[in-house]
Amino acid sequence: MRITILGSGTCTPRLDRSAAAVLVSTDRSNLLLDIGPGTMRRLLEAGHAIGDLTHIAITHFHPDHTAELVPLLFATRYAEAPPRTRPLTVLGGPGLKAFFSGLQAVYGHWIVLPDDLLQMREIDDPAGAAQAFADFTLSAFPVDHRPESLAYRIADAGGRTVACSGDSDVCDGLVAAARGADLFICEASKPDDLKTAGHLTPSLAGRMAARAGAKRLVLTHLYPSCDAVDIVKQAAATYKGPVVAATDLMRFTLDQPDGGKSK
Repeated sequence: MRITILGSGTCTPRLDRSAAAVLVSTDRSNLLLDIGPGTMRRLLEAGHAIGDLTHIAITHFHPDHTAELVPLLFATRYAEAPPRTRPLTVLGGPGLKAFFSGLQAVYGHWIVLPDDLLQMREIDDPAGAAQAFADFTLSAFPVDHRPESLAYRIADAGGRTVACSGDSDVCDGLVAAARGADLFICEASKPDDLKTAGHLTPSLAGRMAARAGAKRLVLTHLYPSCDAVDIVKQAAATYKGPVVAATDLMRFTLDQPDGGKSK
């Protein structure tokens, strides 16, 4: 399993951090977790075309996690690129189909793909049950941010696991998603002294990782205020495993019993 941080930032425009997006690649699949502004450019920089994507799992509907879905579908219809031959499955929490219907009401046929190329799968009763795909399983867990908010856990055929928090405050669902994960990609939006409702700080992200027994922690969804402090040190106060602060295009490979290494 290969993981690439495509966007480690937030709604704040930055040259060095695109908005939320993580690419999880297995032998046969490319799963995108969120699709915030800047995702397609980062995807190209990572060596992938938009047609390589097989799945998109949306954590919640805020624009910094979803805004590039429309340009991606538009590009799939009209860009001078090899045509999509495999279906794209888009997953999300309760309200996904209504959310997409709202986008279609604005953009009409410009974002409509044939039924055999676009599948919307609404996870309306998330409780950690695994959904099986070609060579991975995906489990969704409700978290404390918005009504539709989900954290995701992905396991490949070899049993390696990565968890992604989306946006969340402290909650049991987040711990369940990251339980024993080889890699836990967790939001730590602002430093410890700037805690805001519905979001985590580095020390709280560390606390969630420690409760979950996650093997490695990656701090992401970083506002500019995080640049002024040592967020890794703050997370290390509550979590004793390896911690890194995400940067765009940071890569991890999970191929070792200890949870893999960054490249």
